[in-house]
Amino acid sequence: MAGSFHRVACGDCENEQVVFGKASSTVSCAVCGTTLATPTGGEAELHGEIVETVEAR
Repeated sequence: MAGSFHRVACGDCENEQVVFGKASSTVSCAVCGTTLATPTGGEAELHGEIVETVEAR
């Protein structure tokens, strides 16, 4: 697998969630529903603040 996992903080509710860097579908916050990542065909566009890289590959 050629991608990384990132811990992303939601800009609205500060919930932290792990998101795959090459997400192929829209990822929403589990608490408030704000979009955290949208697919772009390669690396996903992350909309929240990247707190850390959980696992880099």
